[in-house]
Amino acid sequence: MINFSEKVSFIWNVADLLRGDYKQSEYGRVILPFLVLRRLDQKESS
Repeated sequence: MINFSEKVSFIWNVADLLRGDYKQSEYGRVILPFLVLRRLDQKESS
């Protein structure tokens, strides 16, 4: 079984890949629209 620190490292590496070339100050412009879409999608599924 993979230990905790390896799991954490894996998750951060995936997050870095998904983040791409965005600067920290730009995260909100990307994450917020996806968050809204996800919430709308869950609302329709209920």
